[in-house]
Amino acid sequence: MADDFFRYVLPHATQAHHDLIYFPYWRFKGMLFFCGPTGITNRFVDVSHQAIETARFPLSVGVRSQAMKLRFLSADMEGRFLKPRLPFEKIAANFESRFGKALPKPILHQAHIGEALSLIYSPFYIKDKLYDAIIDKPASAQAWEDFNIDDLDGGSPKWHIRFVSTLCPNCGWDLEGQRDSLVILCKNCNSAWYPVGRRLKQLKFARLQEAGENTLYLPFWRIRAEISGIDLRSYADLVRIANLPKAVQKGWEEIPFRFWIPAFKIRPQLFLRLASHITASQPREELIPELPATRIHPSTLPVKEAIESLEIALADFMKPRQKMMERFGNIHIDAQSFTLIFVPFNEEHHEFIQHDYQVAINKNVLAHSKNL
Repeated sequence: MADDFFRYVLPHATQAHHDLIYFPYWRFKGMLFFCGPTGITNRFVDVSHQAIETARFPLSVGVRSQAMKLRFLSADMEGRFLKPRLPFEKIAANFESRFGKALPKPILHQAHIGEALSLIYSPFYIKDKLYDAIIDKPASAQAWEDFNIDDLDGGSPKWHIRFVSTLCPNCGWDLEGQRDSLVILCKNCNSAWYPVGRRLKQLKFARLQEAGENTLYLPFWRIRAEISGIDLRSYADLVRIANLPKAVQKGWEEIPFRFWIPAFKIRPQLFLRLASHITASQPREELIPELPATRIHPSTLPVKEAIESLEIALADFMKPRQKMMERFGNIHIDAQSFTLIFVPFNEEHHEFIQHDYQVAINKNVLAHSKNL
């Protein structure tokens, strides 16, 4: 069972002074993609499900995880915290099955990307029946004489948050990063770092040259991958695979192909459009190994999640679709290396625009992506 996730507690009513039982729920928050015969279907989901299979407790916490203020679990909290029994992998399979049930078959590939996994404890107490301690009202009409809560493992919470120092391992300077950023930057020695376990690992990065005064840099993972089952090693191969409206030029066979995947969370449809569009453009400008001097959007999507999206991005730009349908099952992608590239977007009235690659992002959509 995965153990690298946050634990939260929903607040109970102040008048609920009974011995509290905290029941665990898995919460999944992220993007689901399904590749099928009619195209790629996507949706953003924020759902919860019991971490212990029982009909005695509610199946989920509903919208409470979105509407109420969550507290981090701490070892000094009072109450009996029940131990999860169902692994998240089983619950995730149920989520995918539920959302993919109504889609046209066959489903060639499915992926959940940008997922935020957490465990939420909801408070209850027992008198003659089960009571919801959040609203201090019965949660079930069932009597509890024939059910022994002690049959479920539980006890005091033993989890605590671990912190990583944000001093630059190179020079000792304060690292910079927004609250939700996975990559933190040192402007003093021009370095970038991301957490691996309890330490920071240096990250290879570069930026493209900015093309305007009012610029926001958006981070993208540029990923080199070995692809089998299809010829996709060069820019010339990409032109043929994506059926781009251009003739293959001399020298394009020597330009290596790379995936370009957003390193930030955003709505699924726009995430896929950015990945496909920038990948099809294959930026070839000079890479400058310096941090941008202007605004930088936080990197909120781990490279592991970006790698999970490679098959979906490939399916989106392969043309014609019938060709993709026939060959997709035999294609295998093995990521080899990655670099974080900061791509400049010019700020205009309602949008951030990348004129060289003809792509735009609505300001409100980008701002709201922090809630994903």
